[in-house]
Amino acid sequence: MKNEIESGQNNKKALIGRARTVGWMLLLLAILVFVKLIRVQYYDEFKGKTWAEYSVKNDLKLDTIPAMRGNIYSNDNSLLATSLPYYFIGLDTKTSDSAYFYAHVDELASLLAKSFHENDVAGYRRKIISYRVSRSKRYLRLKNKEISHLDREKIKKWPFFVKNRKGGGGKFETIYKRYKPFSPMADRTIGGIDPKSGRGYIGLEASFDKNLEGKSGIGWAEMVEGGIKIPVGDALNVQPEAGRDIYTTLDMNYQDMAEIALRRKLKEMDADFGSVVIMEVKSGEIRAMANLTKRGENKYEEVFNYALAGSNDPGSTFKLATMMALLEETHMDPDKIMVNTGTGAMPFKNHVIRDAHRGGFGTITASEVLEKSSNIGIVQLMLRYFASKPDKYLSYLKQFHLTTPTGIHMKGEKPPLIRDRSSKHWSSYSLYFMAHGYEMQMTPLQTLALYNAVANDGYWVRPMIVREVRNAEGIEDKIPPYVEDQPICSPETIRKVKKMLQGVVNTGLAKHIKSDLYEIAGKTGTARKLINGVYTEGRNYTSFVGYFPADKPKYSCIVIIDNPKSKGADYTRYAGSVAAPVFKEVADRIYAYDVNIQKPVKDSIPETSKDVKWAGKTSELRVISKELKLTPVPEDTEYASASLFKKGKTNWQSRNISLRDIPNLQGMAMRDALYIMENKGFKVNFRGSGKVIEQSLPPGSNEAGAKTILLTLQ
Repeated sequence: MKNEIESGQNNKKALIGRARTVGWMLLLLAILVFVKLIRVQYYDEFKGKTWAEYSVKNDLKLDTIPAMRGNIYSNDNSLLATSLPYYFIGLDTKTSDSAYFYAHVDELASLLAKSFHENDVAGYRRKIISYRVSRSKRYLRLKNKEISHLDREKIKKWPFFVKNRKGGGGKFETIYKRYKPFSPMADRTIGGIDPKSGRGYIGLEASFDKNLEGKSGIGWAEMVEGGIKIPVGDALNVQPEAGRDIYTTLDMNYQDMAEIALRRKLKEMDADFGSVVIMEVKSGEIRAMANLTKRGENKYEEVFNYALAGSNDPGSTFKLATMMALLEETHMDPDKIMVNTGTGAMPFKNHVIRDAHRGGFGTITASEVLEKSSNIGIVQLMLRYFASKPDKYLSYLKQFHLTTPTGIHMKGEKPPLIRDRSSKHWSSYSLYFMAHGYEMQMTPLQTLALYNAVANDGYWVRPMIVREVRNAEGIEDKIPPYVEDQPICSPETIRKVKKMLQGVVNTGLAKHIKSDLYEIAGKTGTARKLINGVYTEGRNYTSFVGYFPADKPKYSCIVIIDNPKSKGADYTRYAGSVAAPVFKEVADRIYAYDVNIQKPVKDSIPETSKDVKWAGKTSELRVISKELKLTPVPEDTEYASASLFKKGKTNWQSRNISLRDIPNLQGMAMRDALYIMENKGFKVNFRGSGKVIEQSLPPGSNEAGAKTILLTLQ
């Protein structure tokens, strides 16, 4: 027992001894840390000064180091937005010793006066010296505005900016500015950043801000006069992490086509605003999103994204959804169901429903109701089949994805407003006005998604505008197309409405945009504007939405133009005369641009055809020759011409365009002829379109004083 007690006392003493040892060690460690802090604060030096001197005299503080914002790219990897470094230049006038300062201040003043012109040499010298001798001032910004990176590289060789043991003091304050190479194209879609916060606030810049902004670093900065922060070194800094890059589905060629056609029509009609969206049918990838608003006389700019957030009554483009609901419910043959539309006006529940066509359409088929866009016809069909079951009609609209946003990966999409019977605004005539696109609000993108689903054999596709997010190592996030597993309606309904939409263009209201090269399917829409609660006569919201080529749809597109004004007849303010021609111009240019949707060229020239002559760059002719399996193009000339005879035989001839004489331009495309003659100092006038068939100055001539040439194209 005694031994056990003694053993316990010994263990207790051992534990106390160990605790004392640990305590002394912790005390010693604390003393060492304290000594180290004193040493770092008052004895260790940075650039010849202690940290205490920096923190007390120069207000040294920890500051955030902004990260380089990520880039935004187009579908073909063209740069749409990037951050470029710019610099404010300044001088810490008290850094260099007196001998160096006074030996080089005149040279610096001379360089500043010669480069920036904000002061003369004497003025610069006087100001720099005043800061040198001042007790309260020391840091001087040498230029009011920032400089580029190229200017910075030149200034680094100036006195005070060259690293020198006795000199120095030159500083560069880095800032980043967002640069958009294609601006103002797609400005609203690409978006912008807040200059104060550096955060995206609209468009893709805002929608993918978390990816683009990166992670800020932390570093020491010296606070000088005017609240300016000057980095003092990066040895102890936490370096920033650059933002991710965003790869979009946009194509600037398509964007250019859309904006040119839209701007031309807006100016012609003196309209308030307009929008064009081009989308690939299978994937939902948006190739162009143009939005232009009137900002002055004949001036249109991108200031609001109508495609994404511009809600309005869609008008007759919504008749497609109503017709699909009718077909799903009844399984009728629309070519056999007859509807009496009368003389163009039908009294209905204290209202008068009118057709745009004066005198009315009389008795027409259900197919013609859509093709001719008869308001009376669609209401008659609704009375016949949905009058007693409005909830069934509303359920079809939900089935067609018309009651919810598309879910595109962009901030700002406005949800559609399609009322149900629980709404306090529902009335006994709501069902019938909804049938032809009133008493609702939809964005152009939401309307386009419906037509795109029809083009895609009934499978709804979410519109997408970003396909990848990448970091320095590679793809970080891939956004695949989203396609619904089940079609929005039966294949039979899709087949029937596709035929009707082609009928709109072939024989209906939009027959003037019919193309001989490819089939277009689509629908016009003209809705009166709701102003102060009243649908106002003469204030129209016009649209055309469809897809092409209709037999194998690759692109869907919607055009909207708001409040077109015309000095002519009233019908010129309707969609068929306003929005549809823009669609046709865009579709024509895409058809010419995308060889994959063009009809294949015949293997041989018909026996009855005449010689076909053309000319151009041999590099381009070589591609054509290879595709058509023609005689090889000569290698020894930049330009050549050819005559294509029967069965593909060709006769190639070199064309010399380098001489002072007027070259032979016949057979050349306007692009090549314009390039050649303008480089020779000529003003080029032309008439027609296509290739050159006549030129006012004959080949080989060198008429003295001639500076203008007229080209006739065909």
